[in-house]
Amino acid sequence: MTYVVTDNCIRCKYMDCVEVCPVDCFYEGENMLVIHPDECIDCGVCEPECPAEAIKPDTEPGLDSWLQLNSEYAEKWPNISAKRDAPADAKEMDGVEGKFEKFFSPAPGEGD
Repeated sequence: MTYVVTDNCIRCKYMDCVEVCPVDCFYEGENMLVIHPDECIDCGVCEPECPAEAIKPDTEPGLDSWLQLNSEYAEKWPNISAKRDAPADAKEMDGVEGKFEKFFSPAPGEGD
């Protein structure tokens, strides 16, 4: 098992999860984070820290595509281990439907 970041992270990009991760397995895109599934130790400390509830165990049904996306972009995006501020409109974007189709960006973020 591993944890995956799902679509509600897009344009919310809270980084509370990054701060508590003991193995620094988060990677930063322009407008979301992903978890490297081979680095995640399945400790679960990140899941309750996410205000947007965007982190889920990959054992939940229907998350195969998110596991694949996390895996792919963890190889392309820079590692992030320090919390930064969320986007100014994060609260307004929390829970918006269809975020992947409307807002996903494959561009990398800043990283550490």
